[in-house]
Amino acid sequence: MTDIELVKGCLSGNREVQKALFDCYAGKMMAVCLRYTENREEAEDVLQEGFIKVFEKIYQWEGSGSLGGWIRTIMINTALTFLRSRKKTNGHTDLDYAEELNAGEISALDRLSAEELMELIDRMPPGYKSVFNLFAIEGYGHKEIAEMMGISESTSKTQYLKAKGWLKKALENIEKDVGEYRSTY
Repeated sequence: MTDIELVKGCLSGNREVQKALFDCYAGKMMAVCLRYTENREEAEDVLQEGFIKVFEKIYQWEGSGSLGGWIRTIMINTALTFLRSRKKTNGHTDLDYAEELNAGEISALDRLSAEELMELIDRMPPGYKSVFNLFAIEGYGHKEIAEMMGISESTSKTQYLKAKGWLKKALENIEKDVGEYRSTY
């Protein structure tokens, strides 16, 4: 089915088409939800809530962009609402201090697979992870992130720099562990 056929079927209340839409996009959207939550259960909750919103607002899709992109935006917003309700974002931090955390090169990054890198990002503190995902992976600007998350633009920038610092330290620890492993053999 095409996106237009899926939307028309959902608008008419056809349960089979709604299931087809869910089956078509659930896997990709689960990956999005997992990037913003701490575990699979939370991601499943966000996914379910997000699809409820998709079906409630399907009439708003105008057909000018991809249906998948429209659904993805709803999932991201649902995840951010979930995070705000859990008050998991970190508070303000001095921007200069955060910039210090960002100094230097990351050499272990080249050795990680995409899956390993996503697992590492998933271990970030929630506030860092949300901003990092929105900026580095989803491509939003700090002003947009600030509006979406209800934080200041400088907090978004700070959280992103702290996330990069956290990632740098985690990668350095991986590099150190690999070096120690190699030296014993």
